[in-house]
Amino acid sequence: MLGSRSLYDYATLADRVARLAGGLNRLGLASGDRVALVMKNVPEYVELLFACWHAGLVVVPINAKLHPKELAFIFGDTATKACFVTADLAEGAAQAAQEAGACRVVDVASPDYAHLLDGEKSALVTRRADDLAWLFYTSGTTGKPKGVMLSHGNLLASTLAYFSDVDHIDAGDCVLHAAPMSHGSGLYILPHVAKGACNVVPESAAFEPAEIFDLLPTLKNVSMFAAPTMVKRLVDLAETSAPDLSNLKTIVYGGGPMYVADIRRAMRVMGNRFAQIFGQGESPMTITAMSKALHENADDTMLASVGLPYVGVDVMIADGEDRPLPVGEIGEVLVRGDTVMAGYLNNPDATAKTLAGGWLHTGDMGSFDERGFLTLKDRSKDLIISGGSNIYPREVEEVLLTHPAVAEVSVIGVPDPEWGEIVVAIVVARGPLDASALDAHCLDHIARFKRPKRYVFVESLPKNATGKVLKTELRKSVAEGL
Repeated sequence: MLGSRSLYDYATLADRVARLAGGLNRLGLASGDRVALVMKNVPEYVELLFACWHAGLVVVPINAKLHPKELAFIFGDTATKACFVTADLAEGAAQAAQEAGACRVVDVASPDYAHLLDGEKSALVTRRADDLAWLFYTSGTTGKPKGVMLSHGNLLASTLAYFSDVDHIDAGDCVLHAAPMSHGSGLYILPHVAKGACNVVPESAAFEPAEIFDLLPTLKNVSMFAAPTMVKRLVDLAETSAPDLSNLKTIVYGGGPMYVADIRRAMRVMGNRFAQIFGQGESPMTITAMSKALHENADDTMLASVGLPYVGVDVMIADGEDRPLPVGEIGEVLVRGDTVMAGYLNNPDATAKTLAGGWLHTGDMGSFDERGFLTLKDRSKDLIISGGSNIYPREVEEVLLTHPAVAEVSVIGVPDPEWGEIVVAIVVARGPLDASALDAHCLDHIARFKRPKRYVFVESLPKNATGKVLKTELRKSVAEGL
């Protein structure tokens, strides 16, 4: 559906998928080739996902906010053969394709896309569970993004995990894609298609709380994925406008910290319609979960946690030697199960390190309580989560260090009531320098959402005896008004 307008039933969708797969074959794509999706949320996202898989291809859904230079790296790393875009992103994608070296770019609103549906249907290409299906690019601590290799088996396991631990889906229910379909919301296409439910894209193709509340009365049993920042905006509007929520079934939240006071307020204003998930690209949406039933009578300790491990997913708190720690002790969160990635594309060293001993090393620090609830304490990789988007300081630091006037820099996340965290850059300058120059420099190299919201200029950075920057000290100084 597009807004309240129904586009296709499942029979029509299946026909379009088979015809589109045939069109992909006529473009010269062969089983195993990579197809990038650089698109805002549009209905074509759904049919392209399944057409690629029908044809035995690998999809590369890409964050639509990325800079063309970042797109070019991904195109090159994956050897992308074709890229589908929405018109607003066509220019940047074409620039990236040219830089990466040959990649067919097709606007889904163009006659070229329509012609792909004109020919014969493609036969379904059979794939094994361990065949690559989805390449998800996550920012890396080295400054370059890493391609998380998700197999068809991984996607099936994450789909079944939704049914077991997140929520029930009936035929005719709806999932509303107000969050990016290149990320978590897109993964929820799969369980809803598996149950014959309806995928709905807002007319705005974006997150607009008023539009969402206007849509609800026209839909049935609506679920949606939302970052905590999005939940807060929904609650703010609901509190003042008292919308009709009778058709809102579930809001699945995740992608960043949700404070206890905020989820308490959300439940007070909007009712017990919330489920929480904790995951990362390497185990997509599937490390721990807390269902609506668990929210109903949850105490503050439970609400401050990220829930219980999914059925079939092993989660361990380990020390520096990967030895299990007892209840209450803080260590790294390790994960094992069919949801965990096959590894990183073209990066065997990172794969070996991250999957050492058969466990996914998440880089997140946490502890279990006596009831089995996992509470996150810190992030050993210094990941910043702002508005539900992952930002790695090293990536931003490396861009800032290419500015000739920057001698040293350290990037940290600082708590923010609206965004969860904001990016702050602590800069040692070689000479005269202002924030506007650095902001422009960042916008030339990385996505807008990754750039610092604030720049602090200092004479030196605090370091330990080995020369490592003391980010904990920096966070404290910034909190105290540095």
